[in-house]
Amino acid sequence: MSELVPTYLDVRKLAVAGFLARYREPTLTAYRTDLRCYWRWCAETGVDPLRVTRAQLELYVRNLESRGYAAATTSRRFSTIAVFLKYAVIDGFIPINPADAVARPKVAWEGQRRTVLHPLEFAALLSAARAAGGTDHALVALLGMIGLRVSEACHANIDDIRYQGGYEILHVIGKGAKPADIPLPIPVLRAVREATDGRDRGPILLNASGGRLNGNAATRRLRRLASRAGISHPISPHSLRRTFCTTGLVAGVAIRDMQIAMRHSDPRTTIRYDMAQANLDRHAAHAVAAYLAGMSSG
Repeated sequence: MSELVPTYLDVRKLAVAGFLARYREPTLTAYRTDLRCYWRWCAETGVDPLRVTRAQLELYVRNLESRGYAAATTSRRFSTIAVFLKYAVIDGFIPINPADAVARPKVAWEGQRRTVLHPLEFAALLSAARAAGGTDHALVALLGMIGLRVSEACHANIDDIRYQGGYEILHVIGKGAKPADIPLPIPVLRAVREATDGRDRGPILLNASGGRLNGNAATRRLRRLASRAGISHPISPHSLRRTFCTTGLVAGVAIRDMQIAMRHSDPRTTIRYDMAQANLDRHAAHAVAAYLAGMSSG
């Protein structure tokens, strides 16, 4: 009979498995990483991961801060544990969530340093990609010109492209397994056709061995291209997605249209992607001051 009663170690595994089962990539990998970080700290300090107290969680946050992590990283890693403990309560593994009363690191979005390319920098990157070959050209175009996530670009297949309503449409499965149909503007379509080079099936983006390009390889390619383009600051695939959003807002695309293009459920998320210094040029104060000054002029 005792063999039918799960041990506490089994309970931990069940709690983790039940929590992670809710998520898909790339969120799944990020949450696994955060849980491993927490589990290591628990092992080092002799803390039980499920029977942790509020005070111990406060010490965990201080430990993350002492490692030199950015405030956003500390906040995300703790938030993962807080949600994990929340579902441990829901699933009946623990009675209360000790993370509820923990003081969470505050992260001001406007104060974060996120890389976004100036249009001239993106033009230089695109030129370097075009010279490097079809895959590099299509990678930069898909990320920076239509705002795909790197996972979406890498998983896109040739037969995901179809003609509809006068446009070539790329069908992607986005974050949270949400499908989306995205029109391919002429410059992007040309880059994709160059990358596929007459192929009618398989991945759009190929690696050097002829297999499917993955996210890590895409990041390395972008860094090499950035170096060739004379871009000194580090960039990532997501830098190009931010560039897509920021450029659209600077160019006057309505926030609602940009929200749809970025596939954000909340327009506040779209606004956070607007990293352009040109925001000061578009500040409402200019229009209000000009209007009021005009009313007072004789």
